[in-house]
Amino acid sequence: MNVAYINPFVEAVDNVFRTMIDVPTTRKSVRMSSENGTGVSLTAIIGITGEFGGVVVLRFPPTTALATAGKMLGTTLTDSASPEVTDAIAELANMVAGSAKAKFEQDPPLQLGLPTVVHGSNYRVRYPTRSIWLEVPFESAIGDFALELTFGSA
Repeated sequence: MNVAYINPFVEAVDNVFRTMIDVPTTRKSVRMSSENGTGVSLTAIIGITGEFGGVVVLRFPPTTALATAGKMLGTTLTDSASPEVTDAIAELANMVAGSAKAKFEQDPPLQLGLPTVVHGSNYRVRYPTRSIWLEVPFESAIGDFALELTFGSA
């Protein structure tokens, strides 16, 4: 995996959280991602195609998803499985991927797929055998969450 692809996404997470919901984030140590989900989480997944291809994932515990969606919508939400939370998390992932995409000067430009949100407990996201996934955990005042990435040549 080309590490030059990672920083635009890490920067985009911090930028989107600061500007869109007024929540600063702190990046923790990057590590290899595990395909095992633990506990309940909401996972937004977006594919990227172009000169290089990959997948960008934002994974939130329910409390962080509720607080994040509530900040985005300016209200208090109580059900992490609600359509409002799903839509807010999908849009947040779209904003992060779009912000990072803008930093790559590709011709033709990179293309983003539609975000998909998975909500559940102890599910597994299966990675292709030779793919390398990195996880970038973040802390914030509204809860912890993680960015996960894999890239390869298209």
